[in-house]
Amino acid sequence: MTLFIRTIFAIVVLAVIGGTIAVFWNIENRLPPISYNEFLEILEKDEVADVHLRGSEVSLTDSYGREFITYSPDVPALVPRLLEKGVIVNGSSENPSPLWDLAGIAVPVFLILVVWYSMLRRGGEDESESQFAKDKITRFTPQNRQVTFRDVAGVSEVKEELLEVIDFLQRPKKYSSLGAVIPRGILFQGPPGTGKTLLARAIAGESGVPFFGISGSDFVEMFVGVGASRVRELFKEAKKNSPCIVFIDEIDAVGGHRSAGSAAGGQDERGQTLNALLVEMDGFSRDETIIILAATNRPDILDPALLRPGRFDRQISILPPDVKGRFKILQVYAQKMELAENVELEKIARSTPGFTGAELASLMNEAALIAGRKGDSSVRLEHFEMAKDRILMGVERKGLVISDKDRKTMAYHEAGHAILAKFLPETDPIHKITIIPRGKALGHTQQLPLADRHAYPKEYLLSRIKILMGGRLAEEICLNQQTTGAEDDFRQAVELASKMVCKWGMSENIGPMSYLRDDGSFLGEQLSNTAHSEKTNQEIDEEVKKLIETCYREAGELLTKEKDFLIYLANMLLVNETLDLEEMDIVYECTTKKRRDGIDPSAEDDGMACFFTPTE
Repeated sequence: MTLFIRTIFAIVVLAVIGGTIAVFWNIENRLPPISYNEFLEILEKDEVADVHLRGSEVSLTDSYGREFITYSPDVPALVPRLLEKGVIVNGSSENPSPLWDLAGIAVPVFLILVVWYSMLRRGGEDESESQFAKDKITRFTPQNRQVTFRDVAGVSEVKEELLEVIDFLQRPKKYSSLGAVIPRGILFQGPPGTGKTLLARAIAGESGVPFFGISGSDFVEMFVGVGASRVRELFKEAKKNSPCIVFIDEIDAVGGHRSAGSAAGGQDERGQTLNALLVEMDGFSRDETIIILAATNRPDILDPALLRPGRFDRQISILPPDVKGRFKILQVYAQKMELAENVELEKIARSTPGFTGAELASLMNEAALIAGRKGDSSVRLEHFEMAKDRILMGVERKGLVISDKDRKTMAYHEAGHAILAKFLPETDPIHKITIIPRGKALGHTQQLPLADRHAYPKEYLLSRIKILMGGRLAEEICLNQQTTGAEDDFRQAVELASKMVCKWGMSENIGPMSYLRDDGSFLGEQLSNTAHSEKTNQEIDEEVKKLIETCYREAGELLTKEKDFLIYLANMLLVNETLDLEEMDIVYECTTKKRRDGIDPSAEDDGMACFFTPTE
């Protein structure tokens, strides 16, 4: 059914409905009629209060407030009798045109038709009538391309895999003569900020073909059928511009699992849109060179029909870059910056494990902003350190008022973490210890690995739990108190211990069993329990508690042994607020020297003198 026929049908239906409503409204609201004789009887009894004359129609109100209507055969003779009785007379000389009554019906019907017609246009299938999809599409042509593979770094393996796609778009006959068919679709999956959208634009820039980009959420609207119409229009436009690239960002917004319990009479709007997408991806001929690129953070919720061969043939995971990739990304952004001589991008790359490309871009930009705010002519290493602290821990809370007692508690808490990180085996080196409040944290002990880790030994995990226990233990050993500052430490420790027992099989009693599984999402790790008995649940709880208590006891023994160092380091933090690894080593050497000389290392004055060696 075309849009024109649907419009005519809607007009007829609405006109009938509107006319019927108007008729019933007039019947419901008209005055009760009486005969002319009854009217004269009321008039003779002096019970008529006022009269309204309109042509031969007489509307009256009696002395009781009741309203009636009648028709007079001789209005000129009636008027003197009304005036004689003292009745108030109002009226008009003739009946109004019937067009006024018709207008009262036509205007609301017309307004309804306008709204209905606009809705039909929004859901129309005719390309000449609908402009929604065209308004959403952004065309990317060789004349205005700005992004190429030179702007993308840290994903060298992905770039190599996509080179054949670019080669096919540039020279399709080279492959078609051999009977080869280019992959219909390529799905980029990975955490946010890893460069999925940037990589798609770089492919279009390298191949020099038109690029159509649209978000998955742009397909779905409240009107049923709009999403499917937009899909058809998008692919119709792509076929006209073949060879080309169609990029659907956040495809999980429209490509999620279809539920079996759809509404009666058909599927919902999202299901119809997905069905249209599946049909269009299957409808390409061999002469149409159209590559479908899509990006998602949630591959676990995509419909299986979307991922089968012939639709999205290749699924490429784009993960946070390693140290070499981070270095190359930093080099790309450094080309537009004025860096000081002391800035070594390799060290910055090593100190930012787990950073995505977007976070590295934010780091470089934040460092430049800090340098500009301080009035420096170049970006120095300390600017990068400040920018990294801001990204990892938040903005420095300079206006926060902290009492001396709380500062002392914070200093011992962070010193406890740092000492365990220094002496325990298989730990990451300490980068910085600070008691300056940032974000939600009042203090922080930062560790940075020497290299990216892909597998963690059991000893490393046990040391990590002990380090987390160090803050509470230091407060108990030196201050004989417990505070709420260890809340997040305990949460992380229990979570890590639970994974060791339930996910990685690192418990002797439970054995090499896995009772937790990932959901496959890149938006934060979500774990779900597999089916197991209540007895197993109890055994797991006992093992997690035993693991935490063992680590707590062993960490306490080490901190008690190094109590002098703990007190000395806390005093240094109270004075300096921030210490790095080199300064922490100096404090430890001073503590060792005092012990050897028989001097109490915990004495605050001696500690200051040892740390700040007077210059000659």
